Amino acid sequence: MMPSQQGYDRAITVFSPDGRLYQVEYAIETVRRGAIAVGVKTKDGVIIAVEEKARKLQIINTPQKIFQIDYHIGAAAAGYIPDARSQIDNARTFSQSNKLVYDEAVEVETVAKHLADQCQQYTQYGGARPIGVSLIIGGIDPAGTNLYMTDPSGSYISYDAISIGANSDAVNDFLEKNYKPDISLDEAATLAVASIYISSETKEGIDHIKMSKVSGDGVFEFIKNDEITKYAADAKSKYPSDGK
Repeated sequence: MMPSQQGYDRAITVFSPDGRLYQVEYAIETVRRGAIAVGVKTKDGVIIAVEEKARKLQIINTPQKIFQIDYHIGAAAAGYIPDARSQIDNARTFSQSNKLVYDEAVEVETVAKHLADQCQQYTQYGGARPIGVSLIIGGIDPAGTNLYMTDPSGSYISYDAISIGANSDAVNDFLEKNYKPDISLDEAATLAVASIYISSETKEGIDHIKMSKVSGDGVFEFIKNDEITKYAADAKSKYPSDGK
């Protein structure tokens, strides 16, 4: 431990002399160590994909890192997944309350801001640690197709395409090079699979890939394995150097 850091990493609300909140940085590091999650926005909807590696005897009926918030909004998490479940429960309650109060579906940005505000509260007051998860939140609302990323510091930022988790820097570079504004939903799914192959140690198969979409009709749904298999084959042919 560096001398300038001693003591300042024990309190959430105390800035170090060089202007850092170490506990928040530790939470962000937790996200960097999580399995990759990718979100891609298109004119027709949003693709959200994650890497999930199950143990040999583990039974998985539904993805553990992709969540439905409302009928038109989905999310993926990287970091400490129990924190993600807490945030998703909060988002679902908030979304339904918005429907009851305003008689209209909640906007994607409103949900992202609400969850980011919750994260920020845990950086400002003592008595609880920062939330150790980042979320990719995507969906379709009256404002159009939207994709946001939140992090433990309380930031929320809109993206066309973004990844969080392990090797996200390399994946984001890949997305910057290959994303196009007029990309179709199928092309976005292919791009998302190729992105996971870049981050993952497993470069073949689709057992470690889970994917969902919010399509043009504004409904969240999980993508079936046979479709993911097709996208994986397309990713291998279209991005051969990145899928080795």
